[in-house]
Amino acid sequence: MKQTKIVALLVLLVTVFSCEKDYLSPELESLVNAETYYANEAQLETALINMYDGIQGVNSTSSNDYHSLQVEFYLTEMRSDNTRTKSSEGEAAQFESYNITTTNGIVADYYRSFYNVIFRANIVLDNIAVVSEANRPKFEAEAKFVRAYAYFNLVRLYGDIPLVDRVIGINDTDISFTRVATNDIYALIVADLQTAVAGLDNTYKTRASKAAAQGLLAKVYLTQGTNYLEAQTLCEAVMNSGFALEPNFKDVFYDELNNEIIFGIGYFPDTADSQNFSAEWLNAVGRTSGVNYTTADVRTALDAIGGDRTMFSYRVDTEQPTQFQVVKYLPDGDVSLGINPTSSDPTKAGNDWIVLRYSDVLLMHVEAIMAGGNETSVQAARDSFNEVRARANMPLVNAPDAITKQELLDERRVELAFENHRLFDLIRFNEAQNVLSTFSTVNGYNYTATDLLLPIPQREINLSNGLLTQNPGY
Repeated sequence: MKQTKIVALLVLLVTVFSCEKDYLSPELESLVNAETYYANEAQLETALINMYDGIQGVNSTSSNDYHSLQVEFYLTEMRSDNTRTKSSEGEAAQFESYNITTTNGIVADYYRSFYNVIFRANIVLDNIAVVSEANRPKFEAEAKFVRAYAYFNLVRLYGDIPLVDRVIGINDTDISFTRVATNDIYALIVADLQTAVAGLDNTYKTRASKAAAQGLLAKVYLTQGTNYLEAQTLCEAVMNSGFALEPNFKDVFYDELNNEIIFGIGYFPDTADSQNFSAEWLNAVGRTSGVNYTTADVRTALDAIGGDRTMFSYRVDTEQPTQFQVVKYLPDGDVSLGINPTSSDPTKAGNDWIVLRYSDVLLMHVEAIMAGGNETSVQAARDSFNEVRARANMPLVNAPDAITKQELLDERRVELAFENHRLFDLIRFNEAQNVLSTFSTVNGYNYTATDLLLPIPQREINLSNGLLTQNPGY
C-alpha cells in the first residue's frame, strides 16, 4: 500500500495521455502512455494496488482530491438514526436533517471518487492480456471484486447510474452520462463477484479474497431479496474458512487484521496513507467542530441491548458533557478504556477501516435463513445469532424461541454501530420509511421517502448537457 502514491502518479500520467489520443502527434515514444506502459505482469500488479489506493482516498483538505472512503460516513451513518453533527452547521449537517442539495461537495466527492476506483479496476481488466495464463484468473478476479464493491456502494446510494465496464474516452459521453437501470447494475455486480469467488483465495485481508467476495455476494443477494439459499450457502462457506470472533470486542477495532477481519482498507499512521475521518468524529481533535456524534436514539439502543459492546461504542465528550462521541476508531486513544493512540497526529490516524467482518457474516447467515420472513426458529440461525450475543454477554435465544426480524435488525444496529451499515440495513429490511420518518419527526428533520437516494451531483448533470437526469425530490 505504501507504494500506491507512486502508482497513482503513473496512473495519472496514463490517464492524461489516454484522454486525447490526437493531442500529441506523433506520440512522444520516450514517455509513458496508456498503450505501452502495462507491458508485463509486475507493471499490471501496480495497477492492482492502485485500486485500493483509490478506495483508501486522499487524506487532505483539498476539495479537488478523491477522498473516497474517508467521507463515506456522511452519506451512510449520518443519514440514519445513529449519528449527527455536533454543531448542525455547514454541508455536513445537510445529511442529518435530510436537506441535501444537489451541489453538496461531499456527495460529489464520493461519486467521482468511486467512479475513479471503477476506472482503476477497468485499467487492470483492459490490460489483462499481459498477465500469464496461470495468473490471469486471479488478476481478473481481484479487479472485478473491486469494481463490484464500488458499484454496490454507488447503486445503493444513487440508484440508477452510468455503467462503465471498460476504459472509455472523453468522447464516450453516452456511456459516462447515461443512467442504467439498477437491475442491470446489479447484474454486473453479481457476475463480477461470481468471478471473484471462483478466482481468489484467502491470502489477503486488505486486498480482495475469496471470503470477502463470498460475503459481499451474500449481502448483494440479501439486498436484492433473492437467492436466500445461495446467500446462506455463501455465508456458511465463509464460516468454514477459519475466521472467528475476537473474544474482546475492543480488539476488533484496535488489533489490526485480527481473526474477525475479512476485508478492510489499510491505513498507516503519520504518513500520506493515513486517514482523518476518525479525528473528524471528535471535537477539537480533527479539522472540524465534530461530526458523526451519536444520537440519543442509538445510545438508548446500546444501553439496552449493547452489553459489553456499549463502552467501546460511545463515550461522553469530556469537553462538553452533554455530547457523546463514537469510540470505535479513536485516533488519540483513551486511557480509561485501555486504548492507545494510533498515531502521533490524530489527523493522520492509522486505524484500518473494516469493510466486512465475521460477526456481520454470522448475522447475515441468520437473515438468509429468515429469507424475508418475520422470524426464524431454525437452530442454525439461533447458533449464529447467539455466537454474536455471547461475546457481548447478552442473553441467548434458546429453543423453541424464534428470532424475530426486529431482534435481528436491533442486533445488527448495536453490533455494527458507526460502521456505515445502519442505513443500508434499514432499507434492506424494508424498515427505512417507518424508522426514519419517526426519527425525523422527533428531531424536527425533513425526511421523505425520496431521501433514501442521494442526488446525482449537479456538476455531473451540467457536464452531461442534459443527458444525465436527477433523482426525484431534488
